[in-house]
Amino acid sequence: MKDDHRTPFRDAHSDRSSAQEVPDTPQTRAPAYRLAFADEDFLCREELRPVRLQLELLKPQMLLDEHGIESTIVMFGGARIPEPSQKDKARTQTLADLSSFYDEAREFARLMTERSMKSDGREDVIVTGGGPGVMEAGNRGAIDAGGASIGLNIVLPHEQAPNEYVSPDLCFNFHYFAIRKMHFLMRARAICVFPGGFGTLDELFEALTLIQTGRMERVPFLLFGRAFWEKIINWDALSDAGTISAEDLDLFKFVETAAEAIEVIDTWGETECRDALPGR
Repeated sequence: MKDDHRTPFRDAHSDRSSAQEVPDTPQTRAPAYRLAFADEDFLCREELRPVRLQLELLKPQMLLDEHGIESTIVMFGGARIPEPSQKDKARTQTLADLSSFYDEAREFARLMTERSMKSDGREDVIVTGGGPGVMEAGNRGAIDAGGASIGLNIVLPHEQAPNEYVSPDLCFNFHYFAIRKMHFLMRARAICVFPGGFGTLDELFEALTLIQTGRMERVPFLLFGRAFWEKIINWDALSDAGTISAEDLDLFKFVETAAEAIEVIDTWGETECRDALPGR
């Protein structure tokens, strides 16, 4: 991590190295003697949770700033959706049928990354969860265009490595879901949601809630696959019951293809506040 800040004091890196070379004595072997910032056991204590939360917020923020990334295109979607060439291995016929969205996600990311490269990769950079399925397709599409993309992974009990298409310098790992979701939306210029499961639904509804309640300004919000979304969520029933307003159904639009999504993003400003970015 870049650090151009200079002070007359000895830096932490030097002291951490020096502390590893002290004489081996009962005192220096004791956990209490470890430098606090170099003591992993100490940093993982229950009382240090506020510090860990802050670190998870700061590290990606600082590195993304150092890379000059100003805005992102968020891609949410299922980890289990297969590449079309692998659809015969899908565990259900529905997953096999949804494999077409892998290609649409890949093409959408390719087209958006071509645009991003016109700003030297500073604007509209693709960001995914860094995993397989739709996430892999998004990062892969960025590679197809010769550009960079972001992956926001999270440690899970069934941990898998980030997909091979995430730009290594922009690949992050998280412990806290809340901080990870915050980073998804902090620079979002558009949010695109492909078919998925609990994780995708969680991300979808948190983002919609932030916009609905005015905690985040409106951005293009696209749901790929109307048939899927209308089958699993009765949007009109929410409106009819009065648990949401009828106008809330205008917060998002259904699309089927990458080309259609691009068109909606480009014309969003005709009826919505297209260029508004969420607050930092």
